[in-house]
Amino acid sequence: MRLKYLLYGMGLLALAGSAQAAPCVTDDRGREVCLDAPAERIVALSPGVTELLYAAGAGGSVVGAVSFSDYPPEAADLPRVGSYDRLDLEALLALSPNLVVAWSGGNPEQQLERLSALDMPVFFSDADDFASIASNLERLAVLAGSEAQGRRVAERLREEVADLRARHAEAEPVKVFYQVWASPLMTINGEHWISQALALCGGVNLFARQSSLVPRIAVEAVLARDPEAIITGGMGKSDASWLDAWHDYPDMTAVQRDNLFFVDPDLVQRATPRLLEGTRQICHHLEVARERR
Repeated sequence: MRLKYLLYGMGLLALAGSAQAAPCVTDDRGREVCLDAPAERIVALSPGVTELLYAAGAGGSVVGAVSFSDYPPEAADLPRVGSYDRLDLEALLALSPNLVVAWSGGNPEQQLERLSALDMPVFFSDADDFASIASNLERLAVLAGSEAQGRRVAERLREEVADLRARHAEAEPVKVFYQVWASPLMTINGEHWISQALALCGGVNLFARQSSLVPRIAVEAVLARDPEAIITGGMGKSDASWLDAWHDYPDMTAVQRDNLFFVDPDLVQRATPRLLEGTRQICHHLEVARERR
């Protein structure tokens, strides 16, 4: 007889007691996703989802992904099924997946409904902080039959985040403007995972109360708040040119103290385990800002 048990706090539902258990989990929309057997043909519908699957030990089962799925490097060779905001359903179905992992809130809802109408198993992922990243790793690993690696990676992530939080728990606050785009000028509100990374390091997001997740703002609004530090990821891992424009405002504290910092965008723009390394970079920059007071 199969023994059904619930893994507390993770939303995981696993079935044991048979030679090949049928995996069953709850996705980030609260839907139960059950398969006849661990998925062997998975299609990922966002670059972040692709990273999560590989990190969870399911990389060998991923047979397709959307454009810009470039990490780990082997993901760049996967067949493409369109972009995250415009799927190529014909190409997707041609891959005969037995599991599609969607980006909840990011993929076209109408196209996802078409997949559901075809009885295609769809897991909706909505990782947006360290806790949900870890939870996604574990649940995706259940669906792919790689539970041991998914659990190991998730637990290591939780432990390292806890250690980072403890080391910066008493850090003096630093007022930060985080720039995600130059024209139009854009930042993040307090709900974005980058803002949560800032907070973990003792950073205070000056635009945390904005209603939009990625709001457009005016330069004057930044000047009025006078950030102590400005951080940006620029347009690439070696492109810090966006910071140059701030030298036009020499009266701003961040410019006076040379607290204009660059962080590798690949490490912060996706809610994946690599966000931890990006957070470490942010913490280092804020420590430098404190030293320059």
